Amino acid sequence: MVDVKLENIVKTFGETVALKGIDLHIKAGELFTLLGPSGCGKSTTLRIIAGLDFPDSGTIHFGDEEVTYLPSSKRGAVLVFQNYALWPHMTVFDNVAYGLKLKKLPKDEIKKKVEWALELVKLEGFADRYPTQLSGGQQQRVAIARALVVEPKVLLLDEPLSNLDAKLRLEMRSEIRRIQRELGITVIYVTHDQEEAMAISDRIAVMNVGTVEQVGTPKEIYESPRTEFVASFMGKTNVIPAKVVERNGDRVSVEFEGIRLDGLYYTDKSDDVVIVIRPERIKLKPVENAVSFTGTVDLIEYYGFFIEVVGLFGDTRIIARTISDREIAGLRPLQQVTFYVERDDIIVLPKQRL
Repeated sequence: MVDVKLENIVKTFGETVALKGIDLHIKAGELFTLLGPSGCGKSTTLRIIAGLDFPDSGTIHFGDEEVTYLPSSKRGAVLVFQNYALWPHMTVFDNVAYGLKLKKLPKDEIKKKVEWALELVKLEGFADRYPTQLSGGQQQRVAIARALVVEPKVLLLDEPLSNLDAKLRLEMRSEIRRIQRELGITVIYVTHDQEEAMAISDRIAVMNVGTVEQVGTPKEIYESPRTEFVASFMGKTNVIPAKVVERNGDRVSVEFEGIRLDGLYYTDKSDDVVIVIRPERIKLKPVENAVSFTGTVDLIEYYGFFIEVVGLFGDTRIIARTISDREIAGLRPLQQVTFYVERDDIIVLPKQRL
């Protein structure tokens, strides 16, 4: 169990700058997720940590040891690929034992370690089967067992659940979390799925076009985004272009679509802003000391465990989310609707520069 430090990692492919000076510190024993859209650099970062690619500049440390240019086989990081990469002609036992055989360990020790790894991933009794006889979730468990059996310092998972159906994804992410906690191993996990990252991670690094936009716990990333990109990427939210029209210390008044909202916290100097409001923070009944704005109902959408009301405010669509039928009683499209939100639930951020 070691911590992992990346300092000013730069990586280019031809004229494309894939990583633009990445700085990260992954703590020993935490499950740390690299999250972002396709092409943001998260898999490149993982491959550099694994030693499958090398940076153009910058350094990588595992604990006190610099491993920047060490080959993959000597740095103690094992990567589980998206497509599992199991040998189809080998049994489950032989797949899991492969790395141990390369180390020329005694047969009885290999047997003991493989049995331990299969028990860890709940595949006891599957040792004699072949990959084609397993479900996708079982194949993923074999790939994880094969990685863990060699006792790596760091386990790297690259989109490990993307080939599974929705039900299996939920099951496997819980299993990965269970295994990580049971072993206390440092895990670096790559995904583009925001919900998956929120559910599984101790901390998340949100990446965008080769940079790290924000690092924090799932709660910090969701409730306190630092940039417009993070706010819009982390689940469904309202990101509304606005303008600062008055300042009073660290409080401002902003306007959008002729609507003025006063007393909002904001310390940046830019007057071109976005206001960010999570749908579940908006109420459809009056709230004491809340700001309010009135428009027209466009849609009411029922999702089973919650209901969303889409309001039109000029050309701006804003979504409110409720779990209460009472809040929307009698509400219909084209009717007037007033949204209420507490000032501290409105986040004001500088507008992202393209």
